Amino acid sequence: MIQASGLRKSFGDFEAVQGIDLEVRRGEAFGFLGPNGAGKSSTMRMIATVSPRSGGDLQILGMDPATHGPDIRACIGVCPQDDTLDNELSPRDNLIVYGRYFGIPRRQVRAKAEELLEFAQLTDKADGRVEAMSGGMKRRLTIARSLVNDPELLLLDEPTTGLDPQARHLLWDKLFRLKQQGVTLVLTTHYMDEAEQLCDRLVVMDKGKIAAEGAPRELIATYCTREVAELRFGIGEHEALAHRVEGIAERVEVLPDRLLLYTDNGEHTLGEVARAGLHPVASLVRRSSLEDVFLRLTGRTLVD
Repeated sequence: MIQASGLRKSFGDFEAVQGIDLEVRRGEAFGFLGPNGAGKSSTMRMIATVSPRSGGDLQILGMDPATHGPDIRACIGVCPQDDTLDNELSPRDNLIVYGRYFGIPRRQVRAKAEELLEFAQLTDKADGRVEAMSGGMKRRLTIARSLVNDPELLLLDEPTTGLDPQARHLLWDKLFRLKQQGVTLVLTTHYMDEAEQLCDRLVVMDKGKIAAEGAPRELIATYCTREVAELRFGIGEHEALAHRVEGIAERVEVLPDRLLLYTDNGEHTLGEVARAGLHPVASLVRRSSLEDVFLRLTGRTLVD
């Protein structure tokens, strides 16, 4: 569905995407993770054929965006990060007007609008005004709108940002159903649990390059231990105590409010901590997550 080789994007002297290679297979959910400025949005805009590449090769649905941009755009759906709905129109009219941009006949687009309103669970809101709907409803309508042309490939930029947990899980269910129907999904997200839930494969981008690629569980197995033991001591004590647990775990990370001990057996590690004469105020053992991978690869320093 998507094949890139040595893909680059420059803005003047700044190279936002620095020669990446990737392949997205038909019917899978593929994710882009990375801190702000990593190059995710620039890559997505090139895939959406709204931003020309600066170098390398890119094929979307077997076509070159430089010469077949309109043909590609007719076959893909795009759900932008910000809702760009017509607030003065009803949900039904938003879908009908958008569908007409694709040249879909009126009778056909009206039937499609009803189908998508049901898919988005907005049938009872079909004739109200969009501006009166909740954030979750607007997000569902934006995703429904991106499906009006029956796309083979759906691009989603931060699809659940700002939504409450209930709305996020409802959208996850909708996206999972789309994948079951054969739609290829490509998404960016800052939610690590979302990436674990939705993505068959993903890449972690940092500073315009791909730092890692694989299935979520494969990345966790490669870059982390099976479990993490978290130890909390008194304020200001963590750095001073770090050397006393260095031999107990495979890797130790010092944070201002806790010590992270990366290990394959968390309970055993807590026992070793106690035998070393250390008595944390609080401790817990958890499964290693994609967030641990993300932070190890991209660091904990805030990027603006």
